[in-house]
Amino acid sequence: MDISTPLPVRRSARPGLAAVAACGLLGGCQSYERAPLDLPSHRSAMESRVDAAEPIGAFLDRLAKTGDGAPQRFDLSDGLSVAEGEVVALFYNADLRLARLAAGLALAEYETAGLWEDPQFGFDGAEILSPEGPFEYGLTLSFTIPVSGRLEVAKDRAGAAFETELRRIVDAEWTTRARVRSAWAAWTVADARVGLLREAIGQVERVASITDRLETAGELTRVEARLLRAELVESRGRLAQAEFSATQARVHLFGLLGLSPTTDVALIPSISASEAVSFADEVQRLIEANTSIAVRRAEYHTAEETLRLEVRKQYPDITIGSGYGSEASDDRLLLGLSIPIPVVNANRAGIAEARARRAIARVAAETTFEQLTRELATTNAARTAARSQLEAFQTQLVPMLDEQSREVEQLIGLGEVDALILLETVSRRFEAKSQLLDLRLAELNAVVERARLLGPDQPKFPAPVEKNADDTSPVVGPIPSRSEESSR
Repeated sequence: MDISTPLPVRRSARPGLAAVAACGLLGGCQSYERAPLDLPSHRSAMESRVDAAEPIGAFLDRLAKTGDGAPQRFDLSDGLSVAEGEVVALFYNADLRLARLAAGLALAEYETAGLWEDPQFGFDGAEILSPEGPFEYGLTLSFTIPVSGRLEVAKDRAGAAFETELRRIVDAEWTTRARVRSAWAAWTVADARVGLLREAIGQVERVASITDRLETAGELTRVEARLLRAELVESRGRLAQAEFSATQARVHLFGLLGLSPTTDVALIPSISASEAVSFADEVQRLIEANTSIAVRRAEYHTAEETLRLEVRKQYPDITIGSGYGSEASDDRLLLGLSIPIPVVNANRAGIAEARARRAIARVAAETTFEQLTRELATTNAARTAARSQLEAFQTQLVPMLDEQSREVEQLIGLGEVDALILLETVSRRFEAKSQLLDLRLAELNAVVERARLLGPDQPKFPAPVEKNADDTSPVVGPIPSRSEESSR
């Protein structure tokens, strides 16, 4: 007998039986709780983040246990260093918080995957319209037995999807740390350029202060004097633009750190490029350690598990049910059994789509690898070019202009002033030191990008961030093994 067959019901059925069954079935349901959006409270929490050293300190302790190259301590009394800034970014960066929440979706699916389908309660009744006809009824309870093994495969597929999200977080964290280093250096350069401009303006103002005397004495023509005054006006305009650029770089850096732009904290300048680690085969290192390739590899594994699941769905599960009923005043025990026959459909559409998605995942991994090899070659070339130019500026051009500036200052002290030569010296010296800053930034960016491409020294799981008062990010980490699950 198929459990979908209508069954009669007798009058003697207890009227509260259906209500009792419904209450039992609803006992495992969850309730809804309203959680309104409160941006004013979030603003207060955001503006006080850097003051909340306790959660950051606890997070730093967890990072230290993973050997993640974290600083030994977190102390803002002497300012915020770039290493401490990386810790703040891992804790508060907006993109990382969203990535962890996205992983929470996959985690929820993983934790609930492989569950049996809910049993189904059925009730059928029939009223016989003839005189003295009985009221016939039937009660059934059916459930599906997953004999196909589909639920175990679904659990594996959900685990692969969760692993992919974890790899996305690792990639986002590794990329964020690189972006913080580059942004920190960009702010350092912008701030140092402001100092160079102020120094240059001070020297131009010294020349301008004696312009009138030189012009009156006939040692400087009116045209030459006008050029000196124009240079002073232009320099002050460049200073205003440089100050804006420094402010913009600071705000951008605070955005990466997840801090409010009005946060009152001193930043410690840093533009020193660490020595790049050499590898015998950088392309092989790219394959083994690059975090973006790790994401693609996890995506391909998920596609494989998806295809495996779709193939397993061909095989049917058994639906079995039993119940109690009455027909013509005769009590009956009911039993139903159904099993699909995979002849017409056999999940052909799902399997075909899964095969196509696996092919897409394979090509995505291969093209990502190809793109990264090109980026690595370009980065290495950029690092070599920056170092070559940097050496020429540091050892030749800048020392030459410094010596020129000192000689001109000596001539001024002796009363022998050539205002145009002094102005040209000041301008050339500023431009050379400004280009020196840009070259140091270019070298650091190349070193940072190379480190990002070559990945961490060992495979990493996401940073162990826990929930705090103003965050709802889930605690994410590696997928537990089967033995760990069974011990829970």
